[in-house]
Amino acid sequence: MTEQPKTAIVTGAARGIGLAIATKMAQSGWRVVIADLDKNTATSAADPLRDAGLAVQALPVDVADRASVSNLIDATISTFGPLDVLVNNAGIMDRAPFLEMSEDFWHKVINTNLTGAFLCCQEAARRMADHGNGGRIVNVASNSGVFGGRGRAAYGASKAGLINLTQTMAIELAEHNILVNAVAPGPTKTTDSMPDEPWPSVKNRMPLGRWGKPEEIAEVAYFLASDNCSFTTGHVWCADGGFTIAGIMEG
Repeated sequence: MTEQPKTAIVTGAARGIGLAIATKMAQSGWRVVIADLDKNTATSAADPLRDAGLAVQALPVDVADRASVSNLIDATISTFGPLDVLVNNAGIMDRAPFLEMSEDFWHKVINTNLTGAFLCCQEAARRMADHGNGGRIVNVASNSGVFGGRGRAAYGASKAGLINLTQTMAIELAEHNILVNAVAPGPTKTTDSMPDEPWPSVKNRMPLGRWGKPEEIAEVAYFLASDNCSFTTGHVWCADGGFTIAGIMEG
């Protein structure tokens, strides 16, 4: 199937997995908005891609604020035309012991990771439905939304909620030809400050035994956002080196 250029928004795209997704899409000829809370960081990420002749725009967004999200989508449509793809990547990955976790911490993580995704999805899906050409929504979840992890009550709950939101949206938006899927990354090296190898507690539970690369997550997200993904919706693709499926690794 020949892929047609699309207009896409990637939130939290100034660095890491989000930037890798935005770069993959732009290099494939898509028109891409790098959206981030920090406009300057987003601009710094977008400039090299624009200098390379790619159709990239940097725009600010606070995903937990509906007006900000609506302004982002309106500005994208004004610049690049009807929205085809939304990738919800913006999120907070933070830990706190459950017994010591404050309500402020809980609300900050949930508001960004889950409520922010809901607002972005709803605003984008309304525009896609009104335009009538369907679309693709890709949520960046986590394998922390599939099973528990120490210190991750808020983060894990937000990602588990995002997985269920993905499934529910897939059912309700199918009539508008909007496909909704999620990629659930496992341990991924997103900064140079991370060690060369995963921590033993991680590596010993992961068959592939290494960090994932942001570019490897981007390949999955790109497929889920593309026309080649035509009969898959409500699916959660765990790009995690086998972390989610691993049971007993010894013996």
